[in-house]
Amino acid sequence: MARALAAETSDVETHEQVVAWYRRRLAEPAEVPWRGCRWEPVRIGPTWQLDGRHWLLPERTIGWDVLGWCGTELQHGPGRPWRFTLEQARFILWWYAVDGDGRWLFRTGTLQRLKGWGKDPLAACLLFVEALGPCRVYDVVGGQPVATDQPDAWAQVAAVSLEQTKNTMRLMPGLLTREAQRHYGVHVGRELVHALGDTRLIQAVTSSPATLEGARATFVVRNETHHWLAANDGHEMAAVIERNATKSADGASRDIAITNAYDPAEGSVAQQDREAWELAAAGGSLTTGILYDSLEAPPDAPLTAEAAPEVVRSIRGDSVWLDVDRVVASILDTRNPPSRSRRFWYNQVVASEESWTDPARFGLLARPDLEVGPDDELVVFFDGSKADDATGLVGCRVSDGHVVTLGVWQRPPGARGRDWLVPRGEVDLRVREVFEQHRVVALWADPSHASDDMGGDRYWDSVLDGWHRDFGDRLELWAVPGRGRSGHAVMWDMTSPARQQEFVAAAEMTQREIEDGAFTHDGHPRLVEHVRNARAHATRWGTSLAKQHRMSPRKVDLAVCMVGARMLRRALLNSRRERRRSGIVW
Repeated sequence: MARALAAETSDVETHEQVVAWYRRRLAEPAEVPWRGCRWEPVRIGPTWQLDGRHWLLPERTIGWDVLGWCGTELQHGPGRPWRFTLEQARFILWWYAVDGDGRWLFRTGTLQRLKGWGKDPLAACLLFVEALGPCRVYDVVGGQPVATDQPDAWAQVAAVSLEQTKNTMRLMPGLLTREAQRHYGVHVGRELVHALGDTRLIQAVTSSPATLEGARATFVVRNETHHWLAANDGHEMAAVIERNATKSADGASRDIAITNAYDPAEGSVAQQDREAWELAAAGGSLTTGILYDSLEAPPDAPLTAEAAPEVVRSIRGDSVWLDVDRVVASILDTRNPPSRSRRFWYNQVVASEESWTDPARFGLLARPDLEVGPDDELVVFFDGSKADDATGLVGCRVSDGHVVTLGVWQRPPGARGRDWLVPRGEVDLRVREVFEQHRVVALWADPSHASDDMGGDRYWDSVLDGWHRDFGDRLELWAVPGRGRSGHAVMWDMTSPARQQEFVAAAEMTQREIEDGAFTHDGHPRLVEHVRNARAHATRWGTSLAKQHRMSPRKVDLAVCMVGARMLRRALLNSRRERRRSGIVW
């Protein structure tokens, strides 16, 4: 489409003529790419919204000036003036939309599209606009904004690795026309673009978050945020960029993310952006100023030879240069997992096949408004560790199965985590508080087998024995039935093959319950994170859950506790049924 538009409009040269061309084309009746498709796309954001038979456009925007400037200063190649597709043009109009006082409608944005749509070329154009072009509101005249440039422009393209910035930066040398390069005195390097006597700067940024703190960048492109993870400092980089933009003068600095559909099992910045927008949209709030724009295949769109061509044509939008036959061939290639094809070519947010469960489905079960009262019966599962893994405490309400996070102790990052051990005294105190505040009817605890540094005993044995002695008479269902030395109220050691088999069955049942929406949880961020981290783990008894690998920093212990608590609730209810049938009074 971009090449076709360039050819059609190659005789248009002036700013005014370029703007008039876009206005005329965008005023025509809308042509939707999904017409006749059995799987109409999910449309998020304003770019693909209709106002009757025409596209919905903002009332006030300096985006027209941006389109005009790009049409005269940028090029597809020598003699081929730059033209955005109409889809890209609508996005630009909305990104530069303002209110009646000339203030931005959106302080941050995310553009999510399928692979090959043209996100990097669009980002490169915006970087030049923000460095040299009409990117700020100078005044409001007759209710419409008047655009100007940014005198001290410092535009950045940020990524978690230098390789990620190259897709955008390598477009820079040929994007400006020769006349524009001379006029603005532009010097293009691999990681830096200088202009107007070094008063304007475009920079590729892959530094540490600490280095970025306090930077006065006026515009930031956050590149491929589906790769920005906690493990590669992506989360902290995003937080630093947001803080820097927030404290800018008059809120003039903004950032925009370009991304493919993310894997919800990875906990990327792209996921954080999406969930922030969804939370604001669910509350009907526009005050957060988030522009999120995506065109996605519906969840029921099949990955078949019959359906895929229709689906791809409908969600590629105006990026008609994407070869549908080649995309379909990739989708049907059995070497490519279905989840990858859905993310790359259907632009769907789906978990990988390795995930224990779909984090998005689990997220829908969150009910933080449900409180567990002091009279509610509660079963509790504890998973203990000494240092490396997290230690967790999760409860499950007997009446309805609602899951609550009661405690989590996890090694802090960096130097604070050196020589760190789970604080047994703090954990012991928390368990005793739970017994004071709730009606706990069962507590099972899986201890770590690591030894105490102060002696030969296992790290948690003395603590669990204390719970057994102090609470055993209150607990209805013991972990090891039997009085005397043979029984234990709370010690449920999963190293036993029988216990492992029991837990695997519980993990499979919990997985099905998540798919069916059969219970709720409190939405605790650590619980959600640990469920997201959990990978399917094949055992001789079935599919359980585990970390990605033994040394993975992505913890799953609260997910283990949740499965254990659901398992304990079921065991308790079955035990009660047997007692009623046998006539035993309890």
